[in-house]
Amino acid sequence: MEQSKFIIYLFVAATTTYLIRMLPLLLIKKKIANKFVVSFLYYIPYAVLSVMTIPAVFYATDYYTSAVIGVIAGIVAAYLGQSLLRVACLSCLVVFIAESIIGLM
Repeated sequence: MEQSKFIIYLFVAATTTYLIRMLPLLLIKKKIANKFVVSFLYYIPYAVLSVMTIPAVFYATDYYTSAVIGVIAGIVAAYLGQSLLRVACLSCLVVFIAESIIGLM
């Protein structure tokens, strides 16, 4: 790629990112009082993180079945009130065991 094109692309990407972050700060001066909007903005990071993470979970393993088993184990552990670290470790361990068993078949 030519350096001049790269500089243009970089400038456009940086400007777009900056505008997305700056415009709400400039346009919204007072505290948001609408409960629906506040609730919506509260849950956006969780929704985006889920949308980005869940597909990667299913394609990170060699077998789709082991990924499903690991997700189910993680959901059960989270439902039972385990910490995030325990849920992650348990899910990884379950996927490792499932991959090992499926690989032997």
